[in-house]
Amino acid sequence: MSQAVYLDYAATTPVDPAVVDVMVRHLGPEGTFANPASRSHLYGWLAEEAVENARRQVADVLNADPREIVWTSGATEANNLALKGVLEARGGGHLVTSAIEHKAVLDACKWLEQQGHKVTYLMPDADGRISLGAVQAALRDETVLVSVMHANNETGVINDIEAIGSLCRERGVLFHTDAAQSVGKLSLDVRAMPVDLVSVCAHKVYGPKGIGALYVRRAPEVKVAAQIHGGGHERGMRSGTLPTHQIVGMGEAFTLAVARREEEGQRIATLRDRLWQGISELEGVSINGGNSPRLPGHLNVAFADVDGEMLLTAMNQVAVSSGSACTSASLEPSYVLKAMGIPDALAHGSIRFSVGRFTSEADIERAAACVVDAVSRLRQKG
Repeated sequence: MSQAVYLDYAATTPVDPAVVDVMVRHLGPEGTFANPASRSHLYGWLAEEAVENARRQVADVLNADPREIVWTSGATEANNLALKGVLEARGGGHLVTSAIEHKAVLDACKWLEQQGHKVTYLMPDADGRISLGAVQAALRDETVLVSVMHANNETGVINDIEAIGSLCRERGVLFHTDAAQSVGKLSLDVRAMPVDLVSVCAHKVYGPKGIGALYVRRAPEVKVAAQIHGGGHERGMRSGTLPTHQIVGMGEAFTLAVARREEEGQRIATLRDRLWQGISELEGVSINGGNSPRLPGHLNVAFADVDGEMLLTAMNQVAVSSGSACTSASLEPSYVLKAMGIPDALAHGSIRFSVGRFTSEADIERAAACVVDAVSRLRQKG
């Protein structure tokens, strides 16, 4: 049996071979393996130098000061640190977010509500975007933080974070954006955009899992209370021995992503559109969020009269998902699609395809044929 076509890049990406090479050099006894906090010998100095070089690489992608980059275990931890850290540092207050955020934000918000904080959840429009008007209407005198993702992980729909951030800046409210899906694919200049906190990670851009970062603005300084204690690492915001090999992998992945962004984005968007052309020959198919600006690789398709889980099984030659990988065990329809007003039947029959760096034209042709065949067979049975 030939290997299935991988079209689940929104869930995670394979590590680029160039990134693997860099990481390996920081693992073995002949490499730069030491604890970066060991400042009493050359091994530690070299590890610290590698970490700081990677910090600069990540900062450069965001046009940030390297001192504004705080290492975390991923975007999930970065989101938790941003939301919980700001609310704790401010002594409480009101938070505004959207109902279609990643669970790392939504579950953190639920926890904050349990602690007595007030949270407002904004609904998207029918095309999956969070409107500026909705944010404006939700702001209160006691609002201290707004958190709206840059691009949605299920639909790829891009929010106007520059406009939202400008509104927050005018009202003296901090603005956080989860950019796990967009970093390396869209331009995100924290000097040009009014954002105060940005969550990113490596494994969505061909870097390793288990490493991410939170951008925390320094001028004027944003106060964030630590959520992990023990050693005072990362200027007191996040304790824990730094994983040098993962950090250098993230730095290299970010540098590669920006260098290839324009050319790669165009190629991936072309492949995605070719996939849609192949699928759209079927009746009763539509793109969720298709009328909004989207990331180049995302294609979330609703198949009428087909159950998504059965379709996933029938398409055994294509590796895709029925929503976020973090909620794939749920039998409930996607909360993102439901919030967009998509009926349960169509939400249940929706599949997220995501194209990436190592997708070929042959992969797309094979996948499209497999989808058409699987949907046709299921409809005949139904």
